[in-house]
Parts: sequence; structure tokens; C-alpha cells
Amino acid sequence: MINKILMILVGLVLVVGCSSTDSEQQQMAATRTTMVISGDLSSLNTSSKTFAWHPTMFAVHANDSLDSDVIIQHMQNAITKVMQTKGYHLAKANEIPSVLVGYGLALESEMSDKEILQKAGLVAGLSTEGVADKYEKGSVLVALFNPRTPMPVWRVLAQGFTDLDKTPLQREQRFEQLLASMLKPLPTL
Repeated sequence: MINKILMILVGLVLVVGCSSTDSEQQQMAATRTTMVISGDLSSLNTSSKTFAWHPTMFAVHANDSLDSDVIIQHMQNAITKVMQTKGYHLAKANEIPSVLVGYGLALESEMSDKEILQKAGLVAGLSTEGVADKYEKGSVLVALFNPRTPMPVWRVLAQGFTDLDKTPLQREQRFEQLLASMLKPLPTL
């Protein structure tokens, strides 16, 4: 009798352990981020402490349920906030920027890692194995250019999961934290 009770208790502990592990795995998926950086920030001329948006490098590859114009505006606001914290300001019409900033965002349903590698030259390779359907893998790229050269001098690509059940405000806050983390290597002036 005692052996039966002991076996039932052990079985319950194993079942509880498995269900909490599933929950923990989903929580890890919600916060997991992979980042890859390439380039040399020392080649940027930061004497004027100004930045401007790259004239052609901005893209959003997302499904029709997301408004690309809203995402572009949010990305620019979030990047501007980080750049201002670092000591830069958005160049006025009469200023020559010391840095051009390009950016892009893609959801996995619209752009594969292979396509990202072809277009951006980087891929973070975040695995989607074991991740629930309520999450979608997203990729964010920020590239910094010297205004006199066509190739980026520094790039960072991050991949993480967006929780489609979260409110837009919650997703925006997480996105701002991600961009701050991505641009952390940029020196403060």
C-alpha cells in the first residue's frame, strides 16, 4: 500500500514538473533574443554628433495586419530616443549628418533567414523549435553608415519572438528595450 502511494506521489511530481517546464519554456521563448554584430564603429566621424535617416535603407516586411507606416514611425522614434541618450541629435536641414541610420524589420512569415542573409549579410539564426504558435519570430536590423560611403560601417541584427497576444503598447515597450540593447555598443558622446 505504501509503495502504491509512493508511486502515485512520484508520478504527480513528474507531471507537475513537466507542466511547469512547458510554461518555463514558453516564457523563455517570449524573452529569448539572439544578436549578431558586424563592423567597426571607430570609422564613424562623430565630431558633429548628428544623425539622419538613410535615404533608401528602411524596410518593413510584415503581414497586412500590421501598418508599415506605424512601424516605421515607431522604429524611428525608438532609435531617435537611443541616439539622443548617446549624445546625438537628428540633423536639421542645414546640417551635414555624421552618421546615417538605416533599419529594417521582418517577420518570419514574410521573410526567411535565408532571405535576410542575402539582403543584410547577417543572420542571427534563432531557432523556432518548440515555440508555441502564439509567438512569431521577428528580425530587426540597424545599420550605421558614414555619409560618404555606400556600404554600412556597422550593423546589428537581432532576432526574437513577438507575442501576438500582447497589447500593442506592451510590444512597443519590448521593442524599445530591444533597440536600446542593439545600439548599446554605440559610444556615448
